Amino acid sequence: MRKSLMVFIVAVVLMSMATGCGKSGNAQKNDGSIQTVTVTRRDMSSSVLATGIIKPMVGAEVRVGSRASGTVQHLHVNIGDMVTKGQVLAELDPAELQAENNQAKAALENARANYEYAKLDLKRQHSLLKQNFISQNQLDLAEKSFEINKAKLKQAEANLAYAGIQLNYTKIIAPISGVIASVSTQEGETVTSRFSAPTFVTIINLKKLEVWAYVDETDIGRVDVGQRSVFTVDTYPATDFEGVVTAIYPKAVIQDNVVNYVTTIKITNFKGKTLRPEMTATVTIFLQTRKNVLAIPRKAVHNKGGEKFVTVLDGDAPQERKVTLGWKNSGFYQVTGGLKEGEKIEIQQ
Repeated sequence: MRKSLMVFIVAVVLMSMATGCGKSGNAQKNDGSIQTVTVTRRDMSSSVLATGIIKPMVGAEVRVGSRASGTVQHLHVNIGDMVTKGQVLAELDPAELQAENNQAKAALENARANYEYAKLDLKRQHSLLKQNFISQNQLDLAEKSFEINKAKLKQAEANLAYAGIQLNYTKIIAPISGVIASVSTQEGETVTSRFSAPTFVTIINLKKLEVWAYVDETDIGRVDVGQRSVFTVDTYPATDFEGVVTAIYPKAVIQDNVVNYVTTIKITNFKGKTLRPEMTATVTIFLQTRKNVLAIPRKAVHNKGGEKFVTVLDGDAPQERKVTLGWKNSGFYQVTGGLKEGEKIEIQQ
């Protein structure tokens, strides 16, 4: 009886072990399930990814200064204000320059009076000479006086024009339209332009911006002027702004022992958004596009002896097949030989 009990226990244990082994095999089979994909045609685009910074284009950022010396009487703008070309930004006290302008006007009137008198005198001297009442020497003196006063009149006119220009310099005018980026003066402050023009405000035209994309040295050889680009900024993560490559700087920028080349991208579509200088951009430069090519995922390809193979599901039995590949991008290979459209292949996990 005891022997029969022992045989029964051993039989139960063996059955349990067999059941456990069967469960483990099924789990392994489920985990290793095959994922397949159909060979199809698609448009393939090659691209380069880079980080970048939004910068003002040449002429988009203007530092506006004063060409006259004086006290700031009125300051009409603050940081962030939108201004238009020709708008008055600030005014200096014009009293001193107005006085100089008035002096120039008075000098011009005096010079004009002397000129008119010399002109009449010369005419009279010509008449007297014809009647032999004066000598030729007296006529020559009259002509010389006329020429001198004529020159003084021109000089007085030039002096008045110069005084008027200097007076106009007391009004600081916006040379471009844009937004006020900085203000470096205040009302009541005295400025001097003896050695250099002091900067009053800085204006940036937010419609004349570009992206400086830092392209890795391994990719720069494939980038060329005219290529299309899109980029995003953290402020508008769901918006793809459009641009085009306009220049590639010949000098490298080395940061943390990484060699990059600045590639400038002109923004062609702002998508109705406001971009600002120094925003960080994630840039994609499209190098080339091939349409309607036979393509397979890169995960479906494996190397064997230096050649490329895929596993084709032909009926119930998978078959390894050599393929010839062409162009590639981040996710796909172009198939130039070894596969036909519609065939199913395995994707490696």
